[in-house]
Formats: sequence, structure tokens, C-alpha cells
Amino acid sequence: MTEAWRPDDEDERRGAAGPVKVRVPAKVNLHLGVGPLRRDGFHELNTIYHAISIYDELTARRGDTLALTMEGEGTGELALDDSNLVIRAAHALAGYAGVLPHARLHLRKQIPLAGGLAGGSADAAAALVACDALWGTGLSRDELAGIAADLGSDVPFLIYGGTALGTGRGEAISPVLARPTSWHWVVAIADAGLSTPAAYRELDRLRDSGAAGAPLGSTDALLGALRQRDPRVLARTLGNDLQDAALTMRPALADTLKAGEAAGALTGIVSGSGRPACFSPPARPTRSGSPPS
Repeated sequence: MTEAWRPDDEDERRGAAGPVKVRVPAKVNLHLGVGPLRRDGFHELNTIYHAISIYDELTARRGDTLALTMEGEGTGELALDDSNLVIRAAHALAGYAGVLPHARLHLRKQIPLAGGLAGGSADAAAALVACDALWGTGLSRDELAGIAADLGSDVPFLIYGGTALGTGRGEAISPVLARPTSWHWVVAIADAGLSTPAAYRELDRLRDSGAAGAPLGSTDALLGALRQRDPRVLARTLGNDLQDAALTMRPALADTLKAGEAAGALTGIVSGSGRPACFSPPARPTRSGSPPS
């Protein structure tokens, strides 16, 4: 779950005097069902998002302009100008709330770039939460998620964290009520990226030619498996409709999945598509007093 230092009521109205730090997790898709192409150019999705304990951290301080610096993953590769999702998120919040977009933002990045783990989306969510506290705009999580939906399909989920159902193009979020459990995952990051639009086009091509597997359908089996807290049951319900396309475009991913199972993982799937992450549940879950944070 996204974490932020929160000011008291009086500070909420005038904004935070000191720095605001927000830590936000990466995500995997335990279920990614891809439906037909919509009139707006997006595919209809039915997905289960799940936050995992790889984090980026954003610090927001008062400033006379809007500026972003960073360290860690992607330093020197990511642009720090208006094309960056952090800057875009800050501008979007300022425009919505009617405040000046002035802040000094610093990103400590650990989530791998373009790994299907929503690192950019996580950073946008962090910027919304941090700047909301810094500027004293006092928006609810639901209001922040509404702004987030215009920044990217995964961004609203990262406002909430935990485990959630995503519908529409993935931006309509319904948190999933599950028994407190810590699941253990092994995540392997590919060494080069795939274009997300290209992966969807390849899935459409495979489906048109009859070469794609059957669509995943309902999330009911996976949600039931989460409630049972049995990794073997959960392993049987994991799936990603984009996996066929990803394996066609990057056949070496199949070797990664096989290596995981050979090492004792119960199963393995591709999460997302950018620079895909293959992940596997290798061990029993343990009880946890709180959701991922």
C-alpha cells in the first residue's frame, strides 16, 4: 500500500512544512484477462493486481518551481522533464486542485524499468500522494485515483496497493478482501523490453489466426484461491492472456519459465509486457498482520 507521512488537520489546509516521503510498491498481475478491443483503442481488461515488496520512494519538498532528481534504477536513462510520469502527475494534481505546481521531488528507484511491474505507474501514484500532502490539497484516495486514471491504466491501483480487481482498461479498481497472508514470489526480469501496444496487437493477430489459447474468463477461481491461502491451489489459477504474445515475440521467456519450475516453483507466468517479469510462487504463505505496503 502507498505510504505517506500525513499532516494534522491544520497542516492539511496549509500543506506540509517539511519533506513528505512516500514509498510505493511494484505490482504483478495474478490474472490478466484481455477482452475485445474497445472503441477508444484500449482492450477490455479483467485483472487481479497484487502489490509486491519492491519499492520506489519519492520525497517531496517545497520549492519555487517543479523539479525532479533521481537515483537508483534507470538513472541516466529516464528523462526528468515533462515526459516523466512523476512530473505529469504533479501537474495533473495541481491543475485539478487549482494550486501552483511547485515542488522539489527526488526519486529513489528500485523497481526495474519496463519490467511489467508498473514502476512508472508507481512513481506517478507516489507523486500524487506526496504532492497532495505537501500542498495541503486534502484529496481522498478515490479522488486521487480519479486523477491517476488519466495518467495510466495501472496508476489507480498503486494509489490503493494490496490486492485488487481491475476492470475497464484496468483503471476501475475494487479492493479484494482476503485473509491476511504474505505470499512469497520469485521474480525474474528480462534483459530487454517489449512494446506493450505491440504485445496487444500480437495477441489480436494470434486470436484472429486461431493460434492463441482460450481466454482466461472469470477471476472467481483465483479469488477463491487467495482466500484458501494454499500456494498449490493459487498456482493452478494464475494466468495472463498476453503470455502467448510475449512468448511469440520473445521465445527465450519460455526458458525462464521452465528454469523456475525446474528449480521447484509450482508454476510460472509472465506479468505485464513491457520488459516482462516472469514470476512464480515457490513456497507456503505465512500469516501477516498487514497487506503489502
